[in-house]
Amino acid sequence: MWETFIRNNNLADCGYGAFAFGIEADLLAHLVVIGEKTATVSAYPLYKLENEPLPKVGAYSVVLDSNDNGICVIQTRKVTVVPFCEVTAEHAYKEGEGDKSLDYWREVHKKFFAECLNEVGLKFTSDMKVVCEEFSVVFKEQV
Repeated sequence: MWETFIRNNNLADCGYGAFAFGIEADLLAHLVVIGEKTATVSAYPLYKLENEPLPKVGAYSVVLDSNDNGICVIQTRKVTVVPFCEVTAEHAYKEGEGDKSLDYWREVHKKFFAECLNEVGLKFTSDMKVVCEEFSVVFKEQV
C-alpha cells in the first residue's frame, strides 16, 4: 500500500509508521476509511516509557486491520498534549466512536488507559497527559 501511495503521488519515500487501533482494529479502521474517525488519542506516559517520539504534524501512517493488512494511509494534521480531563468534546466527536459524546469517550478511554497502564505497572489518573492527534485519509485502496 505504501509503495502505491508514494508512486501515485510522486513522493520520495519519506518513511511512515504503521499501526492498528487496539482491540477494535477492524471497526476503527473502517470508521477512518469512511471519514467518521479523524482523531485518536494515546497515553503520553507510554511514549516516555518506550522512548518513542511523539507523532509529528505531516507524518504519514498506514492504518492496519486486525490481520495487519494496510487499510489506508493517513497524514497527521494536528498534535496536542493535554491532561486526560481536558480533552474536549470536539476531540471526542472527531474520534467517531460510540455516540461521539465526551461522556462516552471518557468512560471508554478511562477503562482502556487504566488497563494499558496497569500492564506496565503504571496507574491511570484523570490528570495524566494524553496525546491528541488529528489526521486525514490521504490514500485508500480502490475496492
